[in-house]
Order: sequence, then C-alpha cells, then structure tokens
Amino acid sequence: MAEFFQYLAEFLKAFFIDLGDFFYDWIVFKWTKVGDNFSNYNQIFQQYSANWGVGGWIFFVIWWIIVAGLLFGLGFLIYWLLKKYIKFYKREIEKDKLENEVANLNNELYNAVQERDKILNLKVGELGVKPNGQPALDNKSAETLKEVQSRFPKLTYVDSQYKDKDVSIPTIEGLSLEELCQGFRLFCASQMHLYYKIETIRQLFAGMATSKLIILEGISGTGKTSLPYALGKYFKNDAFICSIQPSYKDRSELLGYYNEFTKKFNETEFLRALYETTYRKDLNIIVLDEMNLARVEYYFAEFLSIMEMPDVKEWNVELINTYSDTDPKNITKGKILIPQNVMFFGTANNDDSTFTISDKVYDRAISIFFDNKGIPFKAEYTEARSVSYEQIEKLYQDAILQFPISSKVLDKFNELDNFVIAKFRLAFGNRILKQLNTFIPVYVACGGTELDGFDFIFTNKVLKKFESLNVGFLKDELHQLNTELDKLFGKNNFKMAHAYIDNLIRMN
Repeated sequence: MAEFFQYLAEFLKAFFIDLGDFFYDWIVFKWTKVGDNFSNYNQIFQQYSANWGVGGWIFFVIWWIIVAGLLFGLGFLIYWLLKKYIKFYKREIEKDKLENEVANLNNELYNAVQERDKILNLKVGELGVKPNGQPALDNKSAETLKEVQSRFPKLTYVDSQYKDKDVSIPTIEGLSLEELCQGFRLFCASQMHLYYKIETIRQLFAGMATSKLIILEGISGTGKTSLPYALGKYFKNDAFICSIQPSYKDRSELLGYYNEFTKKFNETEFLRALYETTYRKDLNIIVLDEMNLARVEYYFAEFLSIMEMPDVKEWNVELINTYSDTDPKNITKGKILIPQNVMFFGTANNDDSTFTISDKVYDRAISIFFDNKGIPFKAEYTEARSVSYEQIEKLYQDAILQFPISSKVLDKFNELDNFVIAKFRLAFGNRILKQLNTFIPVYVACGGTELDGFDFIFTNKVLKKFESLNVGFLKDELHQLNTELDKLFGKNNFKMAHAYIDNLIRMN
C-alpha cells in the first residue's frame, strides 16, 4: 500500500509541474512539450503498479472515480452557468423589446389623442364660432358638442334619445295582480311557447315585491333565462341580458372605470342599461346571466349593500369622485341613483364550473328553483301590455294592506322557528320575517294561498341553509321536522318543504 502512495505523490508532482508549464508557456505553443511528457505518466504507472497489492488497486480505482467526479462537476457547473447566462441574456433582450413596444404604443396613443382633438376642433368649427372664439350654437349643435366633450358619451347619447320624449304610461283601470299573473302565463304560452306553472308566476311577482334581486336556479334548459326575457316582452320593454364572465372580480366589470389618460369613462353596456332606467316609467329588467360563473359577492357587492338601505333616496352608486358640467343629466356629482323600477334577475347553474352562492346573497334575494321543463298546455292568445311601475307598486301596497298575514298562521310559523332552533341550531332571522310581511300578502293577491306562500319562504330561505349542515347525522331530526310540519299545518300542506326534506334524507 505504501508503494501506491509513493506512486500518487510522483504522479501529482509530475502532473502539477506539467500543468504549471502549460499555463506558463501556452501562448508560445508549449503544449507539445507537455504532450511529450504523457509517456512519463505511463512510466510512473509501470514503475509502481506492480507492487501495489489489492489495497493499492482499490485506492487507484477510488482515486480515478474522484477525478472523474470532479471533472463531471466542473463540466456541469460550466453548463449551468452558460444556461443561466443565456436565459438572462434572452430576458434582457425581451425586456428591451417590450420597452420599445410600450414606447411605440404610447406614441401611437398620443397621436390618436392629437387626432381626436383635431376632429373635435373641426366639429366645433362646423358648428360655428364667433370671431372672439366663443361658440354660437343652436340647441341641436350644443347637444352634439356636449356629447363629443362628455366623459360619458354613451350616457350622454341616452340623454339625447330621451330628450322631449313622452315616457308616460296611462293607468289601466281594474287591473289586479292575479290578472297580471294569468295574463303573463298565457302570453308566454301563446306567443313564446314557454310553459310555466301558475305557482312559479305567483312566486315571481311576489318575489319582485319583496326583493330587487331574483335568483333563478335549476338545471339547464328549464327556462330560467327565458322567464325574465319573456317578462320584458310582456311589459313591452325588452330585458337587458348581461353575460357574466369568470374573470369578473369587482364592480368595474359591470360599471366600467374612469381612464385618467384619455379623460373618458369606459362605459359598459350594463351601465348604459342601468342609466336608461332613470328615464323610463315602466318595469326594467337587467339579467345577470350565469351569475355564479364568478363570485357574486365580489362584483355585485355594492349593489347588495345599497339595496339594503331603508331610504331609497340613498341608493346611490358612485361612478367618479369628480363631476363636470358635461356629465349626463341624471349623474349627480358623479353618482347614479338606482331607480325603483329596475329589477335584477340572476340565473344560476349548480355544477363544477360555478361558484356556490353565499348565504349573504340568498338572504337578500328571492330564489326560485326550476327542476323540470314546463308541460305544454292550450292557451288563449294574449297580447303584451304596457303597465307603469307606479301602478305595479300600488298593487303591491294594496295587497299588503288587503291581505295581512293571519296571526294564527304566524304563531304556528314562530313555533316552527323554535323547533328548527332547538333541533338544527338555525334561526329564521329578522330579514326573513320582514320579507314574509311583503311576500305572503302579494302571493295571496296573485291568487295563491297563505300556506303555500309560507311553504315557499320556508323551503327557499330556511331549508336551503340545511345544505351546510352534516345532514347525514340528522336524519332522525329531519323525520321529526316532517312530523312537526304536519302537526302545525296539516298533512296536505307544505308540499315543497316535505319534498325538499325527503330529498335531503334520500341523498344522505
């Protein structure tokens, strides 16, 4: 083994001498001199290897494995450094290219703004200018100039469309909510081949009296979007359908935003439709189609909060924190007041591609579930009709006075509330009790019964919350709830609730 270490010493000595010669003399082509010494390595090897023994050969193999590993590591390090450098170099090139593109875009945008100003000056010139530079415009020219200068060109255009336009709607004598429900159902069937149960139509009109947001849920193809579309046709004011995109994250997706560079407000069609309702006297419908493709609590949060305010004069949505004389007529200090004649409808599918609608949204809305397609029936041909929102609202108020909730049924509903609290730790809440006082009387005025109205509210407002519970461990309590409903309201009542509870038991 000692012979091996002598070999190793001689080898390293010769190697480093030659390596030093190489780095000293490599410019003057001394490599050939070092190359001639390769034979020395073989001589050293022959001289010592014969006496190594087993241990020496083992160390010899280990030594060359270490050398190979060092060479491999050095090669990998060089490769890694080159790769990093190439990636860094490419990134710098792309960065320079992107900066050039941004500069070009800014230049093009500047030129476009300059071109716009030139066009504006030409339009002003065409409208007529006095020698002192002050415009001498007639009324029509002044409106055109205001539209060009306005930060809200789409909304200003709506102003011009409704200027001096008569939007009044005469009152229909003897009209009732029941007649409206029956007429709308027959209109859908006879003109649009859409077939809805009368209970669904009653729920719809009672829901619109109770909340400004109606959620239409169910499987695809059951007529969810068609319902508000047909309602717009029936009242001769087409519904505006806004298709919700998965990318919606805040209110700017619906309302738009102010562009500081162009000094214009990027108006959306949703905003235009909402602004147009400020001029109309009839019912206006805005549909948020596939509303749960994005989180409703994000992009619609401001509307949910505003529509909870008791004073409707405070239902203001701020569009911009400054105001101008050229702003649209019904934008006051950068704010738009949500009128009472607008209804928001949201359609929702419950599948893997959608988000769950939170209790916050359900509590503030009325939800109607569609579980099957309508069954065709023979319907008398029925015409559309123009009804002012003021008259519809008066029918709602008259119903509340004419059909107040009976104290007997309300007492039983309070007993049901206590039962649900004791068994499931869920309470109805003040908002639900407040909604009852509007929904039930209007539902009765539409031709329904008081108990059916309570059944709808209990199923859609209370039982829906059971989905968040671990129902698999509450089957006995659910059976007891069925029994309690029969005990309080009779066996042939609360059919929706019984069906919902039975489905919960079956699915778990």
